[in-house]
Amino acid sequence: MGRILLLSNGHGEDLSGSLLGSTLRTLGHEVTALPLAGLGGPYSQAKIPLLGSSHEFSTGGIGYTSLRGRLTELIQGQILYLLRRLLRLLRHAHRFDLIVVVGDVIPVIAAWLTRRPVATYLVAYSSHYEGRLRLPWPCGPMLTGRHFRAIFSRDQLTADDLSEQLARPVQFLGNPFMDPVLPPTSPMANSQQRIGLLPGSRRPELEANLQLLLTMSAQFPNNLGISLELALVSSLDDAGLSRCANAVGWQLRDGRLERQGSPSVRVRRGAFQAVLQNSDLVVSMAGTAAEQAIGLAKPVLQLPGQGPQFTASFAEAQRRLLGPTVFCAPGDSGSQDNLFASAQMALQLLKRIHHDLDFQRQCHTEAKRRLGSSGGGLRMASAIGGLCPSTAP
Repeated sequence: MGRILLLSNGHGEDLSGSLLGSTLRTLGHEVTALPLAGLGGPYSQAKIPLLGSSHEFSTGGIGYTSLRGRLTELIQGQILYLLRRLLRLLRHAHRFDLIVVVGDVIPVIAAWLTRRPVATYLVAYSSHYEGRLRLPWPCGPMLTGRHFRAIFSRDQLTADDLSEQLARPVQFLGNPFMDPVLPPTSPMANSQQRIGLLPGSRRPELEANLQLLLTMSAQFPNNLGISLELALVSSLDDAGLSRCANAVGWQLRDGRLERQGSPSVRVRRGAFQAVLQNSDLVVSMAGTAAEQAIGLAKPVLQLPGQGPQFTASFAEAQRRLLGPTVFCAPGDSGSQDNLFASAQMALQLLKRIHHDLDFQRQCHTEAKRRLGSSGGGLRMASAIGGLCPSTAP
């Protein structure tokens, strides 16, 4: 079996890489990971060894859409860190039979420099953004090179588009990041209507996002039978959660956030999959989590924040990527007008998902169109494994 190095470029890409790597290991391959722009937490959780030590940055990736994000990268030394990672890659690339890129142009360039065989999963790019994908230079010319043995896209539209542009086959086999959320979980207690709240996972942005979600939730009447479920990462403990919630008028009691006159918010740690599956609507301030919700045919209401990740510009790009079942209320990010309008839109969407059959069908259609069917991780891992010298025909 082959020795494979996973090369990824951001938190969401690390998650996809770790899922793909876990499947590759079950197929008998030796897998190592080199996260270029983060701590690589998903790899560590999957017990996939890292090539050298890693460091976490607040933006979670290179080249964010906001000026603030780019300045943050420079101040935190993220560019110099990336250069050191590239040098490490060049020193150790000869040890591996295949390099698997998970991300965008940056790991593509890094893999190209090694002159080793490469398989590429372009999870960060989609033709859904503009109808035709404009790969940043020099990504396109590199992908046509002889070292790039296979290219995988995140949706069929992109596969068709890039196959034409690059004059070589580009395959859509599904998305590994959908596999963990598709197996059914135990149903939650009966509720007439359930809204999942997704504040994201990176701190300190998480705390600011959570306060916006709670301020919006305070707009819901307490007599509509709405259940609010907060999917929270374990890194924010009860003491930190209490401080965060108290600042906007909520109190933590027995696993619930409460505020007079508003429906309580159930805090669920380690239950992200259950929250997604059991929610009728998801209010999201996250990246990959919103994609997973769409893949489960759940409508998504965005609540843009101040970033550095989930800004208004990020949210706008996400709507183009994920399509017409992603919604965003008018108003400036974090403003009272936006929070009030978001609460009203959430109530309207709850009615639609329960009573509008055309809307329900649209959610399921977009799930298949944008994210594909289950089993993408195994299909992609099998195709990648076939590229290793020891298993290639």
